[in-house]
Amino acid sequence: MVLEAWFMDESSQDQRLPHHLNPKQFVSLDQLAELGVLYWRLNPKNYENDEELQKIREARGYSYMDLLDLCPEKVTNYEEKLKNFYTEHIHADEEIRYCLEGSGYFDVRDESDQWIRIWIKAGDLIVLPAGIYHRFTLDTSNYVKVMQILSYGVQRQSDQ
Repeated sequence: MVLEAWFMDESSQDQRLPHHLNPKQFVSLDQLAELGVLYWRLNPKNYENDEELQKIREARGYSYMDLLDLCPEKVTNYEEKLKNFYTEHIHADEEIRYCLEGSGYFDVRDESDQWIRIWIKAGDLIVLPAGIYHRFTLDTSNYVKVMQILSYGVQRQSDQ
């Protein structure tokens, strides 16, 4: 299974819907890489002992990690939290997420200020570069479990 990404429509419908343009306009991994978005496909069932994940973390200097279950049953103030994640923002450092279960959408702005929607599913590890406008939302499954990965000492207040 390959990561799916596409240009989004401007609809104000439920943010958890796909929001494809009509006709659909998909974005390739190469196009994402041009924006600085990196991608790996890993085995989410083996994340605690995954040698490939360990190599990526060592090579890129990622030493901190924690797990986040995002769903109505497990998050206090779920709707408010989801709204905060979906607010467009930017960081001075990379945002690294490894989807272990469920699915959701990362939206990033391209150089023309168009939104690109990236659908992450179990096994997808993505790195959003520092300085890219982005936001996150769940899809209609309303559940995702992600590993948040950071360099040592970098923990953003919004991620806590």
